[in-house]
Amino acid sequence: MSETLVITGARLSGAESADIIVEGGVITEIGTGLSRTGARVIDAHGLVALPGLVDLHTHLREPGYEASETILTGTRAAAAGGFTAVFAMPNTSPVADTAGVVEQELALGEAAGYATVQPIGAVTVGQKGERLAELGAMATSRAKVRVFSDDGFCVFDPLIMRRALEYVKSFDGVIAQHAQDPRLTEGAQMNEGVVSAELGLAGWPAVAEESIIARDVLLAEHVGSRLHVCHLSTAGSVDIIRWAKKRGIAVTAEVTPHHLLLTDDLVRGYDARFKVNPPLRREEDVLAVREGLADGTIDIVATDHAPHPSENKACEWQAAANGMVGLESALRVVHQSMVQTGLIGWADVARVMSATPAQIGRLSGHGTPLEVGQPAQITLYDASVDGVFTEADLHGRSVNSPYLGRALPGRVEFTVHGGRLTVDGGALVEGVNA
Repeated sequence: MSETLVITGARLSGAESADIIVEGGVITEIGTGLSRTGARVIDAHGLVALPGLVDLHTHLREPGYEASETILTGTRAAAAGGFTAVFAMPNTSPVADTAGVVEQELALGEAAGYATVQPIGAVTVGQKGERLAELGAMATSRAKVRVFSDDGFCVFDPLIMRRALEYVKSFDGVIAQHAQDPRLTEGAQMNEGVVSAELGLAGWPAVAEESIIARDVLLAEHVGSRLHVCHLSTAGSVDIIRWAKKRGIAVTAEVTPHHLLLTDDLVRGYDARFKVNPPLRREEDVLAVREGLADGTIDIVATDHAPHPSENKACEWQAAANGMVGLESALRVVHQSMVQTGLIGWADVARVMSATPAQIGRLSGHGTPLEVGQPAQITLYDASVDGVFTEADLHGRSVNSPYLGRALPGRVEFTVHGGRLTVDGGALVEGVNA
């Protein structure tokens, strides 16, 4: 059960300081000089108080790939990074393309207790792109799925994509597209550009992403349905989303922390920790997606947390799996790339990492402001410290982080999920559902 908490001196979204009282899983009072007899007092002076973070793009791997991650280990990693809710991508085994699988994921998340797990349903059966999955059954299941994606695979057939957009419109769903033309990226190993030419690696052109986004925003306009673009990574993609929004098309977009900070120059060392889909891009693209996030063209930051066993990364570049873990580092990377650079403030961080992801995914009880009467989903972050990111910072089952050995600011000191501490003084709380 949740306990009564008195959080003292927290900087609400980095602005004014206040005390927060949490009782019965709800914020019951905000002010100064507050107290409650018998309550747990948390000294949050100097800490930034954010609504609990929400990740719209997480790979939890269960069922089927538990060697990489489980729902328990993945949500422990999420809590350590300040997240109170994660949306679980459907590339499991079996694929999350039926009501039964998404309800299993929901139940496993509830049993773990570290964060709300909201399943994402596959758009097509088996993510094969051939026929629509049971979208309606997943939407009306106990999991109440509202986001559908074949992430890892592009819904390449325009007729299938149109039908999916039409179908989810009836229950206010959204199609989250992995924008990658497979014909333009066959055998691709990294971003197509100067570095790929120097290294002799097959290039992954920006147009492979941009052409799918351009097609899909027009389909979304035609149908009048919601489209979400996963892990946008190029300057051209930002331009297309900006154009679509000016046109009034119902499109949202996400950028990953690694695309806000890292460039394709890192591939020169052939370290497979930097192999990811979409690939790390040029410095010009990094600057463009930062600008797009700052001006609201890009709506949210999503981690694309993609754990892999060590043997899938400790091999030659061409054979290595795509993907990076990112839950524990996401807030720190956004702090470094966006807040320390002066592009956004802490209120903006709350918007792009909590409020808007929850709104896009239609997830109730999360992303709400830190106000009286709202559910107690709270992240307390120390923005004043710096440290080197190490394996000790990782709490999932895989260690394929691109930030190992890199200096990153900040530290999550406390995470409160539904009124219950999951991180206490920078340490994970063990057995939160015991």
